[in-house]
Amino acid sequence: MAQKLATTARTGRDNQRYGAQGERLVAGVVPLSNDKTKVLLIQSTRRGGWVLPKGGWETDEGTAQEAACREAWEEAGIVCTVTKDLGTIAEMRAPEELTPKAPKAAYQFYEVRVDREAAEWPEKDKRGRQWMSYQQAKQALLPRPELLEALNRSSIPK
Repeated sequence: MAQKLATTARTGRDNQRYGAQGERLVAGVVPLSNDKTKVLLIQSTRRGGWVLPKGGWETDEGTAQEAACREAWEEAGIVCTVTKDLGTIAEMRAPEELTPKAPKAAYQFYEVRVDREAAEWPEKDKRGRQWMSYQQAKQALLPRPELLEALNRSSIPK
């Protein structure tokens, strides 16, 4: 089934899925280059710095995988194919880092192959994107241990 590509990003949390303990269910991707030597990171809109594409799994999406690929399109402008389930990663932020706009979450990550990078995408005006080596990405993701864990679970050579 072909992925439907929206021209605008979803906003708000009205359709957000939550887990049994009230945690926000987040789906994300680790986008690797074809030779698996680079990972595509995007600029964070809230905290600055670099992050992996990720966002809320919404109630109208049948699977976390579907949500992850939608987020990859909205935030990074990539059309992708899931190649590996990286599993669930529990919240790693300290309680004082949690806010109403960034509540406790459970992260489901997927390694993906980038099939296409678009020149235009829904959040192009909000985010840059950059291919990085493992070492560059590791440094960039140090403030976000849950994202670093997803990177470390991927097939990129360490």
